[in-house]
Amino acid sequence: MTPSHLPRQVDVSSQILSKLDSATFQSLDSTVASSWRAELDESIRLTKKRIHDRVHANLPAFEAQLASARSAQQRLQGLANDVDALNHAVSDPETGLTPALLAALRKHQALAQASLNADVLHASLSHLSECKTQLENVQHLVDSGDLPAAVPASAQLAQLLDTTPRPLGQATVTSDIRSKLRVLTNRLEELLNNAYTQGVVVSSTDIIIRPFVLVPNSEKPIPLSAVLSSLSSSSLSAHMTSLRRDITAHYIDHSLTHPTSLSFSQEPDQFGSFIHRLQRLPSSNHGSTPLGNLSRILEFMNDKLFPCLPQSQRETFPKSLVKPLTTSIMTRLLISSLPSKLNALPTFLDLTRTSVDFESKYIVGLLKSDTFEREIKNWVDNVCAHYERGRRQHVLDDVRETIQASVSRPKDTFAAELVTIISVTQPSAEPASVAADDWNLNDDRISKTDSSGSAIDAEDAWGFDDDVEAEEAPVSKPDPVEELEPDPNEAWGWNDELAEEQTEASVQDSVSITPEEPAEQDEVWDDDPWADDSAVTLPDRQPVAPSIVSPPQPAPAPAASSSRQQPLSNGHPPTNGHVANGHRPPSKPSKPANTVNKEPYPVSVLIRRIVQAVEDALHEGEALASSGIFPKSSPSTSIPGTLIMQSGALVLDLYRALYPVMAASRLSQPAGRMQFSNDCYYLSEEIARILKHEQGLPSVQERLEECKDDLGVLADSWFYQGIDQQIAALGGVLADADGFADTSDQERYDECEMVITRVLRDVRSIAHTWKSILPKSKYYTAVGLIVNGVLSRIIESILAISDIPEVESHKLSELCRILTALEGLFVENTSESSFVVSYVPSWLKFSYLSELLEASMADLTYLFEEGALVDFEIDELVMLVKALFADTPLRTKTIDKIMNGHPVR
Repeated sequence: MTPSHLPRQVDVSSQILSKLDSATFQSLDSTVASSWRAELDESIRLTKKRIHDRVHANLPAFEAQLASARSAQQRLQGLANDVDALNHAVSDPETGLTPALLAALRKHQALAQASLNADVLHASLSHLSECKTQLENVQHLVDSGDLPAAVPASAQLAQLLDTTPRPLGQATVTSDIRSKLRVLTNRLEELLNNAYTQGVVVSSTDIIIRPFVLVPNSEKPIPLSAVLSSLSSSSLSAHMTSLRRDITAHYIDHSLTHPTSLSFSQEPDQFGSFIHRLQRLPSSNHGSTPLGNLSRILEFMNDKLFPCLPQSQRETFPKSLVKPLTTSIMTRLLISSLPSKLNALPTFLDLTRTSVDFESKYIVGLLKSDTFEREIKNWVDNVCAHYERGRRQHVLDDVRETIQASVSRPKDTFAAELVTIISVTQPSAEPASVAADDWNLNDDRISKTDSSGSAIDAEDAWGFDDDVEAEEAPVSKPDPVEELEPDPNEAWGWNDELAEEQTEASVQDSVSITPEEPAEQDEVWDDDPWADDSAVTLPDRQPVAPSIVSPPQPAPAPAASSSRQQPLSNGHPPTNGHVANGHRPPSKPSKPANTVNKEPYPVSVLIRRIVQAVEDALHEGEALASSGIFPKSSPSTSIPGTLIMQSGALVLDLYRALYPVMAASRLSQPAGRMQFSNDCYYLSEEIARILKHEQGLPSVQERLEECKDDLGVLADSWFYQGIDQQIAALGGVLADADGFADTSDQERYDECEMVITRVLRDVRSIAHTWKSILPKSKYYTAVGLIVNGVLSRIIESILAISDIPEVESHKLSELCRILTALEGLFVENTSESSFVVSYVPSWLKFSYLSELLEASMADLTYLFEEGALVDFEIDELVMLVKALFADTPLRTKTIDKIMNGHPVR
């Protein structure tokens, strides 16, 4: 046979079979079949010949191999015969070894099983007998009342049942024993619980401890310690938790919150021992202290109850009383007893020392609390900070209630005064006559107000070097005077006398009512709250224009450049831009004189209470720091009194945060905004006064300084927001005029006239509302900004018209002249001229615009050459000329002249 890994040689039979397979019915005949047979015969012959030649080529070896094969065949036959004989000897059913052995094994197995069954039965019966005996023992102990012995017996029976042999695990008798044991255990637990409730009784009136307890069917009493030791861990934990809760509620908390008297007594029982009773009684006797009562309670429990506790609870239960006891002492005794007055602190400090001693002796010593976790001592070490925090919270709560109550009384105000020292420059004795100055170039006054005024120093357009000084006197608070009710329309009535040396403001504590905002009215209101003079000048001096004393400043620009001049804040020029006598003041050295200017304004009564709260906090903090009650070396992080003094700044922060929210509806009105601005300004000035006179800690001073600055900013922001709000509202009214275009049409003119009339009425209404609220300087500043905003909007709209026919120019001029009535808002006395130019920068520009609308080309050229139109920009004049006049050589010449710039004079 050819190995599989060598190439297989194709034999003749395979070739013939292949040929036979490929032969067809036509090609297959007898000749082909005969040839295939002949090939097979030849192949057989050749194969036989090769075998014969191979055998005879090594005949001895062939014969040896043949003999070996025959010998192996014989041995194989003998081995087969021996195997058959052995098989017969082993497996013969009657005489064979295997059937006999199996029969013997079967008999041995049956015997072993019988022995095992006997052993299991014996063990089960023995275990059942033991369980039955133990069950009877438990039953006897429970029935006889020997509960302490019944507890380990029941535990032993339960252990026996847990180790029950497997054959008895699901047996009915075992289940019955388990059921009976469960019933006995529940009954035993119930009896123990009843025994505990008899031995330890805690009610709202007394604590009773019985050292021995008698249970039903018991021949002798059971010690309380044995009862507690016999209770299960879950029942014992539940009883200890309930005991701790009852003691805390009925005795610890009650003793700290109510006057209590404790009475200890002992009563003999029937067993020869004593029943211990601690009785709680209401007491009006001030001799018993809360900590003394707690001491008696803990000593009673330590002597009578703690020794009866099992070992597992002997340390755990006393420690469990530490937290509720400490918490109750701190919350119900120490914190609740924090005094609100400085003179009560010594008594309170005695209480704190007693509390620390109590903690050391009882909480740490008796209850075995952790020595490093002494909460009462840690709290007492910082008692200064706790006292100050409590006072700070009390102060803030009072201020919060005051603010909330004041919202319902917005009209409660008192009159304060904005006092300034005005520097008056007097001319020398020799008058010097100068040429008439139609543009009021002698307006050499400059002003400077406080933070809530809006006056800005005028730029030095003409290079004058006149120096003036201004100084604002601080405001002080005098003693309260009798309350008055002045007329709201005379909120600025002044009756002040001469005070040359006066440097501090006097505040009138008279209560007044803030007037309601007037309804819109078409008629002009003419009431004058400023009937009396507010500044008293020295006699034999010539009166001149006053100004607030300030550091040297350049003189303001002339009235002709009033668009670059900011309104004055604490005074006003005596004329409307022209010198009364046609002469300028002399340029010789002048003599300064001081006058006192007082401007009354209403302030909410709430602010007085806020200031009083701040002062009280500072005084209380200083008193605490100087009292020496708390040493500076205490563990507190700050000097005593610091937190209380810092509460003054917190009062101001609370007012700034809370009042705008609480009075939001009122502050949305124009009068409310300005009143709030007044309040913030007055409060800022009062804080400045306090800072001047109070010498406190630097941190407190810095904090109050920040609050003062914040209040000043708040006063300014509300002041200008109120102005901007009114300017925006009037801008919305002017938007209905649609740019004042096409006023030649009568219907359009009527619409524009209604808009201008409404603007006039609204401005007067706002001015009437603010006149009784704002100081005079702020009032003129505010009204001036509103009027300036309206006029600027109208000027911008008119200059934006590209073509203004003659009829339309006359109409526009008439509309502009309607607003000239606003000049009356800037007149204090009918015998004096208006000072509108000082507060309305665009007034002259607006006045000249109304004249230019009806002026000829020659008039316009004359005014330009004389420098009267310096308020107009060159581009504005060019646009106005193009809009008013037709395109002629004269207009071109005039425009060229204007394009060369304003004349230099």
